[in-house]
Amino acid sequence: MIQTLPELNLCALYTKYNHREFVHPDPLEFLYEYPRVDDREIVALIASSLAYGRVRQILKSVGSVLQRLKSPHAFLLRSSRESLVRDFKDFKHRFTTGLELATMLYGIKKAIQEHGSLNACFVKGFRSEDETVIPALSSFVAELSSVFSGKPRSLLPSPAAGSACKRLNLFLRWMVRNDEVDPGGWQNIPASKLVVPIDVHMHRISLSLGLTSRKQPDLKTAYEITSGFMRLQPDDPVRYDFVLTRLGIRDDLDPAQFLRTCGISSTG
Repeated sequence: MIQTLPELNLCALYTKYNHREFVHPDPLEFLYEYPRVDDREIVALIASSLAYGRVRQILKSVGSVLQRLKSPHAFLLRSSRESLVRDFKDFKHRFTTGLELATMLYGIKKAIQEHGSLNACFVKGFRSEDETVIPALSSFVAELSSVFSGKPRSLLPSPAAGSACKRLNLFLRWMVRNDEVDPGGWQNIPASKLVVPIDVHMHRISLSLGLTSRKQPDLKTAYEITSGFMRLQPDDPVRYDFVLTRLGIRDDLDPAQFLRTCGISSTG
């Protein structure tokens, strides 16, 4: 495949910055502390679900939850719904209450009891003929959300309702991909089926790179951006997600300068 100029620059960005030393500050860093996949998948779902708002507060909130869980898999299996509500009654992360967090944790426990792992729960809804993981993600969210009984569940948005599910697609990137940054652990979901976790920053740079012309960072836009990246990396369309997000975080990376190296004006 002949590489285009933007792809060459994306490859250079990946080579330079796709290393763990550039992860902080990012909730992804919590996953590195859990070598067991049964713990890591729980930590990944918690960390990604709380990944909204200021990054300093995200890290503080995720750290607070994990400090109480200790060994996440063992902790959840021996916990009751009532004990989880009690353990997290004083938790608050922006508009996420301790009750909502405890309910999600209970939903995780129920899914593990039913299927053996979160991975097995996800795989139940996955079909190899699906173009992306989104249908399986809808089933996964539905199962985890069954314990909410209609109560608010902002931590578990569903693509079935049109949500771009940025945080859940981030969770899948962490658990499916395996390189120096993404630790992986789920080996039965192909990376080629992943969808780009779209936020305001990814939407803006994707517009500049010509990967989408859509003005709303919704699920349709996420599909369009993913399709654009698939033309560059058919087997790994979210390969550049981490390094592109560094452009909006690191002081030594200027998004406008990066676009200029691609032959693109940041103003046009």
